[in-house]
Amino acid sequence: MRLTGALLVPVLRTLPWRALGAAGGVGLLIVSMARLTDEADEMLALNLLRAAALAFALGLAFVLDDPARHTTAAVPTRRPARHALRVALVAPVTAAWWTAALLIVPDGIRPPVGDVTLEAGAAFMLALAASAAAIRLTQVAEPGQAVAGAVLTTAVLGLLLWPGRWELFVGTQDPKWAAAHDRWGMVLVGAVVVWGVCGPEPLRRRVLLKPTRA
Repeated sequence: MRLTGALLVPVLRTLPWRALGAAGGVGLLIVSMARLTDEADEMLALNLLRAAALAFALGLAFVLDDPARHTTAAVPTRRPARHALRVALVAPVTAAWWTAALLIVPDGIRPPVGDVTLEAGAAFMLALAASAAAIRLTQVAEPGQAVAGAVLTTAVLGLLLWPGRWELFVGTQDPKWAAAHDRWGMVLVGAVVVWGVCGPEPLRRRVLLKPTRA
């Protein structure tokens, strides 16, 4: 705990605040379109919130970037703790941003808050899980740019190619709305599991980091 506390200020300084700020700004601009047209309805507001959540998820893809990754690999504080600290510091900002995005949408056309928040949470967690997987499987210290590209590509292909019988992107009036959000819940749980599995350093790499005896 003391070591984690000592990491607090350095981690705060190295978090990708510019990327998060840019992604958040773009997301809020997207959502504000719901107030700029008299033609806005609940379906438009839902799609704008989905697009805004995707924009912010692209910013979250940079959260686990650590330029000093190969130096910090040998410190006593394990990588899962360092990653959890990064996510914990970003979580309040994410919650405040998402609340602002929801409040921008007029009350009369705002989709069900709980369900659309589940979608956003799944998107955010997928970005973090993809970043953790990239760090686990490669030696790249800053995979954020590649992960953001992968997340964006996956979202576009998902809209085009996702099987109809397992639909995720449905309207609020669609009879499959509840079933779709059961699937979003599974996506969220799966992303959390992937993030947890990819958190630790590979055992072989830890062995290589052990000092050799004279």
